Amino acid sequence: MANELKTSDKAEVKETRKKENLWKRIVRFLKDYKGELKKITWPTAKQTAKNTGIVLAAMVIVGLVVVLLDTAFSQIIGLLGKIGS
Repeated sequence: MANELKTSDKAEVKETRKKENLWKRIVRFLKDYKGELKKITWPTAKQTAKNTGIVLAAMVIVGLVVVLLDTAFSQIIGLLGKIGS
């Protein structure tokens, strides 16, 4: 029975939103959007610089691993090609 009430409440909300005109919905969206932006805790410049450094270091490490694996696999495939011919 509780589920029936929830379903009817959802239907009622949908019906109410359908009746609102476009401009009211846009204004409501923008007000909600502004409220959500106020809740955000932005990182400081120091935190941003630190996180950027971490990302760049991780990119370099992953790049080196990819280059090493590529070189190793190329050598292995070259040796297999020489053995096969």
